[in-house]
Amino acid sequence: MRTFSLRSTFRSGLFGLSALALVACAQTGAAPALTDAAATASLRTTKGNLVMEGVPETPAEVKERIARYNNVRGHSFQDWTGEGGILVSTRFADVNQIHEVRFPGGARRQLTFYNEPVNAADVSPGGGAFLFGKDRGGDEYYQSYRFDLKDATITQFSDPGSRNGSGLWSDNGAFVAWARTNAGDPNNDILIGDPANPASVRVALEGDGAIGPVDWSADGKTLVLQRYRSIAKSHIYSLDVATGALTEFNAGDDVAYSGAALLADGSLLTVTDKDSEFQNLVRIAPDGTMMNYTANLGWGVSDWVLSPDEKTVVFTLNEGGLGTIRLLDVASGLVRPGPTLPVGIAGGLVVSPSGAQVGFTFNGATSPADAWSFDLATLNLTRWTEAETGGLAPESFITPVMLDYPNADGMDIPAFIYKPEGPGPHPVIISIHGGPESQSRPGFNSTFQYWANELGLAVVVPNVRGSSGYGKTYVSLDNGVNRKKSVEDIGALLDWIGAQPDLDAGKIVVHGGSYGGYMVLAALIDYPDRLAAGVDIVGISDFKTFLENTEGYRVDLRREEYGDERDPAIAAFFDEISPLKNASKITQPLFIIQGYNDPRVPYTESEQILSAMTASGVKAWFLMAMDEGHGFRKKGNIEAQREAETLFLKEVIGTP
Repeated sequence: MRTFSLRSTFRSGLFGLSALALVACAQTGAAPALTDAAATASLRTTKGNLVMEGVPETPAEVKERIARYNNVRGHSFQDWTGEGGILVSTRFADVNQIHEVRFPGGARRQLTFYNEPVNAADVSPGGGAFLFGKDRGGDEYYQSYRFDLKDATITQFSDPGSRNGSGLWSDNGAFVAWARTNAGDPNNDILIGDPANPASVRVALEGDGAIGPVDWSADGKTLVLQRYRSIAKSHIYSLDVATGALTEFNAGDDVAYSGAALLADGSLLTVTDKDSEFQNLVRIAPDGTMMNYTANLGWGVSDWVLSPDEKTVVFTLNEGGLGTIRLLDVASGLVRPGPTLPVGIAGGLVVSPSGAQVGFTFNGATSPADAWSFDLATLNLTRWTEAETGGLAPESFITPVMLDYPNADGMDIPAFIYKPEGPGPHPVIISIHGGPESQSRPGFNSTFQYWANELGLAVVVPNVRGSSGYGKTYVSLDNGVNRKKSVEDIGALLDWIGAQPDLDAGKIVVHGGSYGGYMVLAALIDYPDRLAAGVDIVGISDFKTFLENTEGYRVDLRREEYGDERDPAIAAFFDEISPLKNASKITQPLFIIQGYNDPRVPYTESEQILSAMTASGVKAWFLMAMDEGHGFRKKGNIEAQREAETLFLKEVIGTP
């Protein structure tokens, strides 16, 4: 059963080296050559897969203090096995793998064994096999595999070198549909085949743009597809599997959709923001009329799943970052509360094959993620797994406090804060999410707990203009030439921090990844006298170079958000706000962290800002993992990052 979610990921690509040079570096583990300025000004060292500049050796006591937080381990619910058990994703060694749990509280039996993460599994109708994907070194060129639960045989059914989306089983389990693209191709093709027989795979549609399957009709003759253009715009189509004929639902609508289910009467169940600020569950009849089930709830629908009998939709509501479960009776339109849960985030909903149980992942503010389920009739809860906390006492974890702070335009900006014990004043680290159309939510975060409990840092997590979760107007407020509006919200946050007696406005560090990395650089440029340092993780340092060099199918998606660099007015604006072109205004220390195989924000974005810092004489640390992509996923690399960040924070603001 397909679970629908607002989360969509698209990949950008590497640039800066020839194809032969990329292959050579990947095979040998050698670091790419530095630009002339950096090569003459600094000495680069390597330690295994890590390439570093300026990063000192980590003392044993620092390693020991961090170790417990690094060993926190959660579980995410993946699917029902069809035999009374479930599949979960968790980490026993270096990366996440798929495990089977045969009964609540039972032992976890590992099924996949790879050096690369396996984070998702989708069981075939009736059980017997599951699909999974994995990439290589964070390159996001996912290959698709079928795992036979009877004999553990693994069959790869994707073409090597291609990039493949998640597979979608037909209702009878005979076929799988998925999206595939190749390097530099802006268009996805839709493939259909029996994953146990790769020779059966065929191209059902030569697609246009970022299109992928979201549902099968019960008879297997129709495939429902969604084309994503931006967070504000997508399209839903039906594909005749036999003829390849493509028909758009509600053609001409310029709205967002999130998933779709084709009902027996020919109507379409979907989530859309049509005629609303928020994403709502709606039913679109064959004649185009629409029934909105959730318009009065006041928040947006996030994950959702339809029961096999098409009578109930289970969904989560994003209430200012929290995730609560609700149930919709499709016939009557009645929405009722789901099971009672602690404060936290529920997601990843999966209805059991019988339709009696709903599995999900629950992530509490002070408890790592675990796999749960509830009875659809009684709402009785069952906990399948219990996360390990690395020997830390769960009662020591700090509960974040939700808050709003005013900006210069008279708006209230949502945020939350983790405050350490004691009267303060506490030094502050501002953690800025990426996206930019993402949302920081108050789920468990072992890094935030480490910073607050061990380093005495107050961790402030804002959702600046452009964040999702607060309506379609809010998410659009930083588009195009309004890019710096989100940076202004960091300036307003600095004002708020300065007014808090228990926070130290003289010791503030900005920290962020991806688009959040750009925000770190921009904040250091705009507020140099109010910040002590910055940590830039896989960040964009120049929108022009980013858009000119990222891979073909991602660039149009990002132009929708950032603007089109081919437009002279937008190109001039990009020059105006470019961290690279304004690098001389950065005067505080900067720590740059990067994955070499990053297909979204290529490593050269980090290299060029490092070269600029070195040329201007500003202290800059650098850490690059040669076996990672858009952020670190492997335990050893995560440990190295946390250790280095600890040493950097000690140097710039004197943390213990």
